[in-house]
Amino acid sequence: MTTLADVSLNHVVQIAEMTLDNEVKHRLQDLGMVVGSKIAVVNHSGDNGIILLHNTRLALSQSLLKKILVKELTEDLQTWVSLDQLCVGEQGVIVNVHGSGSIKRRLMDMGLTKGTPIKVVKLAPFGDPIELRVRGYELSLRKSESEMVVVAKEEE
Repeated sequence: MTTLADVSLNHVVQIAEMTLDNEVKHRLQDLGMVVGSKIAVVNHSGDNGIILLHNTRLALSQSLLKKILVKELTEDLQTWVSLDQLCVGEQGVIVNVHGSGSIKRRLMDMGLTKGTPIKVVKLAPFGDPIELRVRGYELSLRKSESEMVVVAKEEE
């Protein structure tokens, strides 16, 4: 088994075991980080790994990441990325919409909901905004808005 620190960016894995102090383990479990959960490391910031778990982004130190053992998912391999990281022609399925309040509500009102297929149609010359095809219509989003949408990228 590998540790969460060894997983490549955006690769979705499943938590197999957590060899942490009880207090830390309980705090993470309160956030929904339990054995069997799907999780992905989406970025590195200094000595921390930014992980995506359910509806939450967490920053965990490398020492904690090394104590969380993970295994490959038995179903098809998935890669989770934010929508702004997809290139023209790439597609995926929405995993989650981050944000809070009116911004999240606005994105969801536009049809960006969990389980919805989405495809990048065009990018503006400087990459902002991004034009998407979702639910049979074209939608343009600012890059800052598209960063809040996490998709399971379809592998070719």
